[in-house]
Amino acid sequence: MTSPPVPGAVSRTSPFVGRSSAVAAILDHLRVRAPESGPPRVDLVGGDAGMGKTRLLTEVGGAAEEAGWRVLAGHCLDFSASALPYLPFSEMVGRLADREPDLFEELTRTHPALTALAPGRRIRTPGFQRTEDLDRGEIFDGVHAGFETLAALQPLLLVVEDLHWADQSTRDLLSFLFVRAFGSPVAVVGSYRSDDLGRRHPLRPLLAEWVRLPGVERVDLSPLGAPDVRRLVRALHGGPVRERDVNRVVTLADGNPFYVEELVGAHDSGGTSTIPEDLLDLLLVRLDRLDDDARTVVRAASCSGWRVNHRLLTAVTGLGDAALDRAVRGALDAHVLVRDGDYYRFRHALLAEAVHDDLLPGEHQRLHAAYVKALEEGVVPSTAAELARHAQSAHDIPTAIRAGIEAGEEAMAVGGPDDAARHFEAVLDIVSRHDQPLPDDVDYAVLVARTADAITASGQPARAVRLVEEHLDRAPADLPDVERARLLMAWANCALSNEVFDESSTATAQALDLVGEEPSRLRARALSLHARWLSATDHDDEAVELAGEAMAMAQRFDLASVVAEATTTLARIDERSGDLDSALAALEEVAESAAADHDTVGEMRGRYHLAYVRLETGDLAGAAEQFRLTAEAAERAGRPWAPYGFDARFHWALTRYVRGDWDGALEVADVTGQTPPLHAESLLACVAMLVRAGRGDLDALSYAEPVKAAWSGEGMTAVLAGSATIDLHGLRRDLPAVWRTYDDVVGVLSEIWNPHFQASVMLAALVAGQVATEVARASTAERAGLLERVDDLQSEVDEVLRRTVSRPLGWGPEGQAWTARFRAEALRGRWLAGVRVPAEDELVAAWTETVAAFEAFGHPYEVARSQARLAAVLTATGRPGAREAAEAARETATRLGATPLVDELGVTARPAKPARHRGPASTELTVREREILGLVAQGRTNGEIGKQLFISTKTVSVHVSNILAKLGAGSRTEAAAVGRDRGLLG
Repeated sequence: MTSPPVPGAVSRTSPFVGRSSAVAAILDHLRVRAPESGPPRVDLVGGDAGMGKTRLLTEVGGAAEEAGWRVLAGHCLDFSASALPYLPFSEMVGRLADREPDLFEELTRTHPALTALAPGRRIRTPGFQRTEDLDRGEIFDGVHAGFETLAALQPLLLVVEDLHWADQSTRDLLSFLFVRAFGSPVAVVGSYRSDDLGRRHPLRPLLAEWVRLPGVERVDLSPLGAPDVRRLVRALHGGPVRERDVNRVVTLADGNPFYVEELVGAHDSGGTSTIPEDLLDLLLVRLDRLDDDARTVVRAASCSGWRVNHRLLTAVTGLGDAALDRAVRGALDAHVLVRDGDYYRFRHALLAEAVHDDLLPGEHQRLHAAYVKALEEGVVPSTAAELARHAQSAHDIPTAIRAGIEAGEEAMAVGGPDDAARHFEAVLDIVSRHDQPLPDDVDYAVLVARTADAITASGQPARAVRLVEEHLDRAPADLPDVERARLLMAWANCALSNEVFDESSTATAQALDLVGEEPSRLRARALSLHARWLSATDHDDEAVELAGEAMAMAQRFDLASVVAEATTTLARIDERSGDLDSALAALEEVAESAAADHDTVGEMRGRYHLAYVRLETGDLAGAAEQFRLTAEAAERAGRPWAPYGFDARFHWALTRYVRGDWDGALEVADVTGQTPPLHAESLLACVAMLVRAGRGDLDALSYAEPVKAAWSGEGMTAVLAGSATIDLHGLRRDLPAVWRTYDDVVGVLSEIWNPHFQASVMLAALVAGQVATEVARASTAERAGLLERVDDLQSEVDEVLRRTVSRPLGWGPEGQAWTARFRAEALRGRWLAGVRVPAEDELVAAWTETVAAFEAFGHPYEVARSQARLAAVLTATGRPGAREAAEAARETATRLGATPLVDELGVTARPAKPARHRGPASTELTVREREILGLVAQGRTNGEIGKQLFISTKTVSVHVSNILAKLGAGSRTEAAAVGRDRGLLG
């Protein structure tokens, strides 16, 4: 006997997100943890297709089984008019027969009516003849009695899925069971698709009757909220995923878990279409239920987006009032559209997109043309963006150009650079593809510059550079000098924002020549821009001259933004020359003046450089405040990813990390619900990696590879991700991976920066620290080899220091701290390895200096790490101050949640003391003694063992004496041999 075919089961191991409270409420209502007899308690779970009803019922059934209930499940299937009566109950009986044949046989002897529902009795086989008929009453009584018998053995939960497909007999039997009392605990949970319950569906009135019964409750499964969808996306993806991609799923899925799974699956398999083909087919099935007029309405509505005004729909469909009302009613009854005030909207955003994508080319163009006509006639108030979108789809080129430019300007005015960039680019694309002239009042070069500005403001200066390059290459030879100058200046501005300095000189110099010698607004801008390039490439004397000329000309023409730019350039030159007071004062004035003039770009640039000067001088608190103000100004202006604005947010997050506000750093770095460019998301992810590495979260390694894609475009991602990855591999005791990470980072940054970049000192210090820690664990034969590459690191650090001496400001507090740290870690490694062993005074002094340097810099975590290693050295050399240093480090590590550092401090803060025995001595080795015996067997001396375990040599000697006595050994060699024989060295 076999059960009838049913849909595939859903595993409880699949992600279950956002429904825990619903499960708890159902289990509570069904009295699963406190079974009771009487009429069954019933929960009827409704929700749209794909809303997770099956997964929810699977979780409820699993929880009931764990609580000691027997669970019988059955499904209703879509057999249309040929539905098999009592199908879900037949499935329940068949499952019982398969799983517990003896119980089934006994049950059918006692209640023979159940035999009629057994699947084997319902399958047509050659020669089979039915010999008797049962009336409904016998079947109903038999089912009730059979379930009562089962419930007497253990509480019984009946699960009935897809009640919207239930046959009349099944519905009647359920009604019967819901009102009949049971002498033992019986409960029922069922599911149905609410979006399939049209006005005439037979289940609809029955549900209204059932919920009026005592013990019956209706549970509406609403869409998942955006946070739960994000959790589900990440759980399904199984690794890091860009927030932009997560947001796309959140927007398209409308909280439907099935849609989420399909969209994530398409993304993970490399799909490029907006909607997976299988999901598209499933969505469009709904249209097959509509008549022709209703399909016309739905297709017309899809061109408007996800919702449409009734008057606009009337205008574009051309249907009369009565026909339109009937068509809309049909779409509403089929749950394709829902009413939203004076609007109709699609029940799911994906459905709107699916319908629109399914339009035929001619149909698509005609419908959008109807929208253009209606909007231009003022049927409803509209925006330039709406008109531009419809005009582009209708191939109404003049309208698309005019409305597109207007829409771009509107978007820029309200802080929407992403939208502005899309509109402007669309116009440029139309002009180039259709050889269409621009309106008389629109300058081609100005439009390209506006487009580049919008793209840059959206956080993609590199793409802006490429766009202007393309238009420069296509520009006709007879392009007027002023227009060519505007294009060159637009390119240079983007290039400088993207730190492309090599070619900017040609562009800015050419632009300056093309604008002529006569004072003008354009020449003032060209002078300031060329001064920026000169300053960025260390041509300070020329930069000062041109910036001064630009400032004077800008003041003459009342160009506050140019004044701010030129002043900032001069202040940066003062800062590099060491005149910090002048630089700070000038930048303060620039920031305040620009803010008062509502010059967001000038304010951001001034504040960012002001923060950077404070950072360079070690004023972390002052830097953090200016970074915050800059980032907030960018956010208010709708330019959160623009140069200076995002740079400030990144440095704000990083500064909070450095200052020991790790939770604050994570808060600033969180991009949930935002759509950052790749480089921006990667940089913020790197800050989060630093925090997670400090807290010992090895899962943070999963971000290393995804972030690596941004290394070559943004060097700081390599520095920060490399730093975190080095520490994480160190926690895993994978020294080869530590070296690979270091080599990868240095290789990339040597190409895009220079072979002796300053951050290499920090990376070298981190690597040297991991090597020293591993030396302490290695055998005598391995130790010298581990240190070989550290000497190469020393040469690199020396070269970086030599080159840094020429800077007017010298080596800042951060650089000084990491230089001291590298020296201390290198000495620690040699001391532990017994290779070129430094004097104890030198070692202690190096770590004392390192602690002081990080204190001066203001980096509590690195202060604590340095204090921990200083404490270890003081302990091992028997010097005072170890406990104080260790406890200070422990306090910081505990506050930060830096678990690895707390673990490192475990021995140092509470050094082991020689055991004092009273009475007969134990012959069993303690954990510490077995550890020391293992090191003795490796040939370590007492001094080497003390260094590794951070205890004094005298303490090691006492332990060794105890070990020899307990093992009855006369020498260290004999003790090692006895230890091996007794299995103590495993």
